[in-house]
Amino acid sequence: MTLGFSIQKLENGSNYLSSSDIQNFCQLKSEQLTSQDPIFFARIVYNDCLFKAHQEVINYSQYQTPFSQKILAYLRSEAWLIDFPPAFTLHEFRLKDFSYICYICPIGYRNQKPEYIQIITHEPLSESLQLYIKRSAILLSKYVDIYLDYKRQKTEIQLLEDILHRVGHQLRNSLGLIGLYAHNLYLGLKDSPWKEQATIIGESIQDLDTNLNELIDCGQSAKLRVTSQNLRSLVVESITNLQPLINQKQLKISIPDTSTVLKIDRLQIKQVFDNILSNAVHFSPNSGTITCNWQIFQDEVLIKISDQGKGLSQEDLQKVFTPFYSRRKGGTGLGLTIAKKIILDHQGSIWAQVLSERGAQFSIILPRPRNNL
Repeated sequence: MTLGFSIQKLENGSNYLSSSDIQNFCQLKSEQLTSQDPIFFARIVYNDCLFKAHQEVINYSQYQTPFSQKILAYLRSEAWLIDFPPAFTLHEFRLKDFSYICYICPIGYRNQKPEYIQIITHEPLSESLQLYIKRSAILLSKYVDIYLDYKRQKTEIQLLEDILHRVGHQLRNSLGLIGLYAHNLYLGLKDSPWKEQATIIGESIQDLDTNLNELIDCGQSAKLRVTSQNLRSLVVESITNLQPLINQKQLKISIPDTSTVLKIDRLQIKQVFDNILSNAVHFSPNSGTITCNWQIFQDEVLIKISDQGKGLSQEDLQKVFTPFYSRRKGGTGLGLTIAKKIILDHQGSIWAQVLSERGAQFSIILPRPRNNL
């Protein structure tokens, strides 16, 4: 049988890991355990963060008669679990009024309750079978961790979506009012340079409204418009847009000659680069260097953008992606929050760190199509 979890590909290209996936995985693992003689009973207890409760999967070997409800109730009561051994170690337990041999291999301890694999056998287990159970526990623990990380990520994305919608609504009201005044100003002016400037204000309002719509779309992962994009070209485009500020501070930009193709929403990922590079330019000293680098792996690309500024404090590292937290004067504190939301929607990761010598570095991991060369 194949070990692994079910990742359902949605039409928009995002991944969805459901509660039934972990249950199916535990069911598969319990079936594999009971197929090994002399194991005739396997019980897996794990934490399901979606239901905020511990769940269990039970399986018997092919010719084993199921236990009575009284015996199952006794096993579930965990009255026999006097001492909880270290994780991934196998221990033998004696059960009351039970002639069989019981083993337990702990997986972890979440929400004040243990997670474990419970095995009941006709005779003592061989060393190789004991090792197999321990490896099964490790594999199951990793799967549960992936599931919990996924659920935490989904919760975080939902929070960012709510923030983006609230902020977008407030900005849209203000833009509508400014646009109305600009239009009235245009109508009240005669032909003059002032009327032309009123026209420019109106057009700028329309551009801002378009950008705002894109911002709100960032809060809806279902609206990702995924296409094949050249990584280097996208970064160069963001650098070009910042060129006046780069020239003003006489900054040097280091960027690799290599590139790769990514399946991404171009406008959204460009917004991520725009924000990180804009911060790097802002905090860089005059004549400093901003370094863009990436490492291309089989399934992903690691992108690093660093500057030579004052770096990040411990508070910055803890709050840098928190909504409305900003060290830039006049900053909204939403740029990096939105950047993280976009990266999470693309099934990637983003984090900040302080460089040992000087400056800050932002690292991004994005999935990469397998057929890229």
